[in-house]
Amino acid sequence: MSSPIKPPFTEETARAKVKAAENAWNTRDPEIVALAYTPDSEWRNRTEFFKGREAIKEFLRRKWAKELDYKLMKELWCYTDNRISVRFEYEWRDADTDQWMRTHGNEHWEFNDEGLMQRRDMSANDYPIDESERRYS
Repeated sequence: MSSPIKPPFTEETARAKVKAAENAWNTRDPEIVALAYTPDSEWRNRTEFFKGREAIKEFLRRKWAKELDYKLMKELWCYTDNRISVRFEYEWRDADTDQWMRTHGNEHWEFNDEGLMQRRDMSANDYPIDESERRYS
């Protein structure tokens, strides 16, 4: 399996890779999102560390069961031959409290030669917002 957008990245292909990731994540479909990662992809998501597509799918199922009405924006921060860093922002409604939230963060991605992400390192912060403050819908 491979991706049509492969390293080494140029500014154009790095931007396209970021947009493709944004589009996939906004489907909120773990099966679709997981296809962008190697079968043994290593993740750090906040304080969680895990490895592999099945773990990625399970994580995303849990995430989107809690983070309702999820809508994401990703922005290219920088890139090298096989790495991309992004800034992201997303909004969601908490399944338990119905409170709208905004999350800001950064991700660092590393890709194999086939264009699949082999490592993802993510840091983020959440804060409550009023529904009227939403930027993404």
